[in-house]
Amino acid sequence: MTPPGIGRIAVIGGGPGGLYAAALLKRLGPGREITVWERNAPDDTFGFGVVLSDETLGGIEQADPVVYRALRDALVRWDTIDVVHRGETLTSGGHGFAATGRRRLLRILHERCASLGVRLRFGTEAPPAAELATSHDLVIAADGVHSLTRKAHAGHFRPTVTTHHNRYIWLAAGFALDAFRFEIAETEHGVMQLHAYPFAPDASTVIVEMREEVWRAAGLDTCGTAESAERCAEVFAEALGGRPLRSNNSSWLTFATVTNARWSHGTTVLLGDAAHTAHFSIGSGTKLAVEDALALAACTEEHPDLLTALAAYEAERRPAVLSTQRAAAASLRWFEDLPLYVDQPPRRFAFNLLTRSRRVTHDNLRLRDPGFTGAVEEEFGCPPDTPPMFTPLRLRGLELRNRVVVSPMDMYSAVGGLPADLHLVHLGARALGGAGLVMTEMVCVSPEGRITPGCTGLWTDEQNGAWSRITRFVHDSAPGTAIGVQLGHSGRKGSTRLMWEGIDQPLEEGNWPVTAASPLPYAPGVSQTPRALDRAGLATVRAQFTDAARRAARSDFDLLELHCAHGYLLSGFLSPLTNRRTDAYGGTAAKRLRFPLEVFDAVREVWPADRPMTVRISATDWAEGGTSAEDSLAVARAFARHGADAIDVSTGQVVPDERPEYGRSYQTPYADRIRNAVGVPVIAVGAISSWDDVNSLLLAGRADLIALARPHLYDPHWTLHAAAEQGYAGPGAPWPLPYRAGSRTPPTGRGDHPGPRLTLS
Repeated sequence: MTPPGIGRIAVIGGGPGGLYAAALLKRLGPGREITVWERNAPDDTFGFGVVLSDETLGGIEQADPVVYRALRDALVRWDTIDVVHRGETLTSGGHGFAATGRRRLLRILHERCASLGVRLRFGTEAPPAAELATSHDLVIAADGVHSLTRKAHAGHFRPTVTTHHNRYIWLAAGFALDAFRFEIAETEHGVMQLHAYPFAPDASTVIVEMREEVWRAAGLDTCGTAESAERCAEVFAEALGGRPLRSNNSSWLTFATVTNARWSHGTTVLLGDAAHTAHFSIGSGTKLAVEDALALAACTEEHPDLLTALAAYEAERRPAVLSTQRAAAASLRWFEDLPLYVDQPPRRFAFNLLTRSRRVTHDNLRLRDPGFTGAVEEEFGCPPDTPPMFTPLRLRGLELRNRVVVSPMDMYSAVGGLPADLHLVHLGARALGGAGLVMTEMVCVSPEGRITPGCTGLWTDEQNGAWSRITRFVHDSAPGTAIGVQLGHSGRKGSTRLMWEGIDQPLEEGNWPVTAASPLPYAPGVSQTPRALDRAGLATVRAQFTDAARRAARSDFDLLELHCAHGYLLSGFLSPLTNRRTDAYGGTAAKRLRFPLEVFDAVREVWPADRPMTVRISATDWAEGGTSAEDSLAVARAFARHGADAIDVSTGQVVPDERPEYGRSYQTPYADRIRNAVGVPVIAVGAISSWDDVNSLLLAGRADLIALARPHLYDPHWTLHAAAEQGYAGPGAPWPLPYRAGSRTPPTGRGDHPGPRLTLS
């Protein structure tokens, strides 16, 4: 019985997603009239192999056992990954892959559609979606990355298509590899990489990828398909055993990431690459399209009308797709930045590659292949039975017993700049909680340098004494925990209300004048217009920082961090969006750096030589025309040359119209790039919450320290609990003596119920 309202269905595009959607919808409504338009012939296809996950195969098995059985018999399975670099092959097992030929998959779906009565019109251009919508109840636009449907209705779908930097080509080899193989070739023209996997007993997909400039330097931009295949086979001759590569009308491509603000327009809906794309390095294009088809078919059954079903389809699929796209973007960037990593030790390099998308982590890789992970840990320097996060790190004369940092968090609870009992409890509790380094909030160097009236300071000796009380508690009650002070000046973001009263909103009364690099208000029409600092003002601010640093030293802080991020005063000099000066302190990146470096040098001169200094920066402004990747590297290099012991890499909060790309550990790529390009230790921060992610980032060489803020608000003993959950009880996370009785995870319920003894029938 055909469900009401969806009698005629048009499918534009005969790829796996469109065909599978047609088959499922026909199964659910045998009386439906479903037509698939495909402009190519049945055997015309790009690429060679298709990788499917066990999860996707499980969904297919449940929805259509006929397709599943045909696929099952066609699959090639393997569970190892080989990483080949500088003559060394490192193998990791336990991964579980399944692949088949794209032509084989299409034949299975063609046969299934034909058997169900779906009309397949090959070699036929589909009528426009708007025309089809007048005679069909549902139009499924599965017309790929270059979707004409999406283009025709761009005003409604609101697509964004982002083209990336690397060039790649799909090729095939006439033999089956025994593992998923990643191989790096360092040629005279630059770094090239191979991604290859088997898809049939006698065939493997081979993708060759490189940066645009390498592709041009190698002359591949002038090569035809056949010559490109020959050249790639020469570069990777060892991997191929001297065998040739073949093409399928292949050409060199740049990957395009597709997103859409909406996935449906009336009764027309986007599916697969027409709606979204994910980089091939995590093998998800066909997987996503098939899962789209499963969800779309299910939603049409579960909801009373089509428009509600299409909204439900998008609501269900969008979060999963966005998660995959974030992982794919991380993987894509890793391969674009591959030259940064080629000098890593071999096992770290392999681990870095395997965990690049953050979907594979230290913990699950240890479960999959404990031998491989153990070798990576040994190369990293982990003592026996010690997770990476509990290895020590030395910065100058300070040895941190573990790699966990309690990130600076403003409490907005001071009076007259004096830290209160709340600060003692806040910082003291987190010191007792096991972190290697506990950081204060931004401590302001002057009354006018405060963000709010509730900000702490170090411009008086009384404040000096109050901070000494806190550092004394940490050193006496949590021996081995270091405490650091972050010094800063609010700049144009000062004289505002407490965060919970209206973040960045001016005080209703009692405002003080604010200063900045340039007379630009933070929020035009809302914030004060700051006074641009002249030479005398610059000298005054520099002296305020050095006076505060002297007091910090007398307060017995172990580390000092200079706050040059988040749009505060020193950050305002660094960003081209906030520094419009025409004197020696504005213009080029070097000139914008001048005053922050002067302050750093002045502070470093009075800060004890054996105590480390770090600098927090915003590595991007998340806004057009703001700090670029090259700018952030220049800033990090400059501070490192002047003696910074580590760079604390944050992002944004410089301008109010920023558009951050939020997601799990979303700022880490900026720390990673600085660490591996500049060679300076870095602190990674931002949406990192699990100890597994901490271990993964450290072991991959993306960071040296990990700063966590909100997880420590949720759990002041986050580090000790992470140790307990990993079964670690070593010197990197000692429990305070009064707390030692609580060092084991408490039971959560009864465990004494007898199990079943007999099974009777």
